[in-house]
Amino acid sequence: MMNEWIGEARAAVAAARRYIEAVRGRLEAQVAPGGVVDAALLARHQHATHGFAWGAATLAAMEATADWGARAAAAGRFGEAEELALRIGFGEALAQLVHGLPMSAHEVVRPTAFGCEAEARALAGETAVARFLAEGSTAGTRAAFAALLAQGVRPDEALGDDTLDMVREQFRTFAAEKIAPHAHAWHLADALIPDAVIAEMAALGVFGVCIPEEHGGLGMGKLAMAVVSEELSRGWICAGSLGTRSEIAGELIAANGTEAQKARFLPRIADGSCLPTAVFTEPDTGSDLAAVRTRAERQADGAWLVTGAKTWITHAARADLMTMLVRTDPAQPGYAGLSMLLAEKSRGSEAAPFPDAGIDGSEIAVLGYRGMKEYALGFDGFAVPADGLLGGREGQGFKQLMRTFEGARIQTAARAVGVAWNAFDLALDYAQGRKQFGEPLTAFPRVADKLALMAADIVMARELTYFAARAKDMGTRCDIKAGMAKLLAARTAWAAADNAVQIHGGNGYALEYPVSRVLCDARILNIFEGAAEIQAQVIARGLLAGQAAARAA
Repeated sequence: MMNEWIGEARAAVAAARRYIEAVRGRLEAQVAPGGVVDAALLARHQHATHGFAWGAATLAAMEATADWGARAAAAGRFGEAEELALRIGFGEALAQLVHGLPMSAHEVVRPTAFGCEAEARALAGETAVARFLAEGSTAGTRAAFAALLAQGVRPDEALGDDTLDMVREQFRTFAAEKIAPHAHAWHLADALIPDAVIAEMAALGVFGVCIPEEHGGLGMGKLAMAVVSEELSRGWICAGSLGTRSEIAGELIAANGTEAQKARFLPRIADGSCLPTAVFTEPDTGSDLAAVRTRAERQADGAWLVTGAKTWITHAARADLMTMLVRTDPAQPGYAGLSMLLAEKSRGSEAAPFPDAGIDGSEIAVLGYRGMKEYALGFDGFAVPADGLLGGREGQGFKQLMRTFEGARIQTAARAVGVAWNAFDLALDYAQGRKQFGEPLTAFPRVADKLALMAADIVMARELTYFAARAKDMGTRCDIKAGMAKLLAARTAWAAADNAVQIHGGNGYALEYPVSRVLCDARILNIFEGAAEIQAQVIARGLLAGQAAARAA
């Protein structure tokens, strides 16, 4: 029998969708008065348009979580923990839509920003919504959920696929045994993840999850990749992130490379013998890739000489291959003059991190996200052979890169979910072991509330991430959903880490406690792979442009 709360969730989703559509209509009148989004108006109304993106992402998370509940119920797995996670998650999400959505600690977007106060009141008055607001996230439901969590009960995480469930268990065990016990020491020492651990990860197939079997990979989909990234990041974000560069390079080459490039690079990426790094960002461009200035000039023999500067290049010294976005045609402005190079380099050592001619680098010291190291790179006539042009096609670099962003953002969302679970695990363990006034911390309602809200929030972010991954696996366009997943999951990770530190009290601020590392690691998720503001801009523009064009037609 279907749980009554799943039916209520479906009704609440429908009501929230009507509200978001009303918001969309108001904003289209402001930023797309002629049926086409005006970039200047979009920028002028950023608070409202970005708030719309957060609202749409919240709705998407509700939809994905309702689907999760229905699948669990159909399989006979929708029990008390699942019901409480759904009720608390929906109660919080709907309260935010009605009263105010946090885009950051200080930026809350309220219905007044859209001129939709009446629509928000109508949303709150919908029967299912009113029930979630009254009975969803209450002191009683949070206490009951926290008690179950303290007993080791977790909301259903089965994926409906025995192979994927086995993948989760395999990587959870690996992370618990080989990563988590050593992660904090590696972090404090600012050390690279040991080569022996990378070899073990390679043997498990981490670097070839999505690479086709004919090229030495596992030939699995983005959902499998999300599960692997989540579980490795639950041990340490840097373990989960090791696969990101391989994922980006693998997808770039598999989708755009020549047959010779696929044969040369994909098997080596899959088996871990070739570690790639993404070389896109420049010191003064950030997310504005159209402004890339690093030059690659073709020589008489067809080779390329690269000159320029790149920054925030992860794992650059130990990498063997650089996927490098460069300007090959300075006469073409913006994206048109950009090309992607597959630039091989020698793997560096501690004594000589960049031994090749024409390339040098300086390490960027960072708060967290260690284990691979960040670098600023300078190129001065660095040579790339003629066959290093991706796909043998000049001027296609930006388009080639854009096709990888869906997968990269899904993976980043999955990493964020893993980091959030790591924070939750540490917080619960500490709260159960630490006593104040003769009681464990879990006995105090504010601590129990934090744990319950963390878990419910993580479930919703996880299900939105999986929803985007499933869409990608079905071959449907999912750039908006991927961006939404990344946007919400990054906030979830930061909130979980912040609350985990709070539960630790003063000890959470001590370097010796792993939760201090998790806080630093979580902070980067709102910045890399597209900062939260960029994500919100892309989501809003995509949703408003699509609907405005449809209405104009």
